[in-house]
Amino acid sequence: PIRLKALINEAVERAYAIVKEKNPDFPEDELENIAQTVGVSSIKYADLSTNRTSDYIFSWDKLLAFEGNTAPYLLYAASRIQSIFRKIDPTELTDLESKASPFETDEEMTLARKILEFVGALQVTIETLRPHMLSTYLYELSGAFSGFYNANKVIVEDPGQKARRIILCQRTLLALEAGLSLLGIKTLKRM
Repeated sequence: PIRLKALINEAVERAYAIVKEKNPDFPEDELENIAQTVGVSSIKYADLSTNRTSDYIFSWDKLLAFEGNTAPYLLYAASRIQSIFRKIDPTELTDLESKASPFETDEEMTLARKILEFVGALQVTIETLRPHMLSTYLYELSGAFSGFYNANKVIVEDPGQKARRIILCQRTLLALEAGLSLLGIKTLKRM
């Protein structure tokens, strides 16, 4: 048997190696903070994202993967949204609802519908006492956001289109941060 402290330390060390490889120019203190968050979050999420009545096989590669139903994947989705907001003039973030035009693309509609499912996913999670239901929802939300982001540029010239896409990003981030917080996982500004 391995002690929890040793498990956490190894998760943080492995996360540090991955983050350092992806972002060698980040300052050391930021790398350490990201590694700590990713390492600890990965362990928490791996435990909470699995149905409590099911067995699972522990794998470092799966635990720390940046794809699939993992904490790093969800944290990366949140940090990607944060990077969009860093590129936008804060004055453009006011009165978005009145500027926004109706949804046009399939990806916008898919993401909007997935955002609306947050309350239902939370209710099912609470009623059944199964946190993996919330984890599954957050993974699906991140996937819907990824599909939206890959197909639709957010920072565009058209003010109505830009406003509605910023709103989708805001709402996605809000749901991700709230859901991850309920699972005891904090998000990162960048990774």
